[in-house]
Amino acid sequence: MNIEITGLGGLILLVLNVWALVSIIGSTNSTGSKVIWCLLVLLLPLLGFIIWLLAGPRSTKASV
Repeated sequence: MNIEITGLGGLILLVLNVWALVSIIGSTNSTGSKVIWCLLVLLLPLLGFIIWLLAGPRSTKASV
């Protein structure tokens, strides 16, 4: 069974992956964890994004 992402779905996935990479690089985590998350998102685009979305580092904003 071949699964191919094309067209609008591919564009949406690309935008989400770029957003994830920018968020990862801009985070305050260690360089090692940033590299691991970036590799995961780059090597496994859909699965890596989903894993990052569920288990990735959350921004800790102080509530006012």
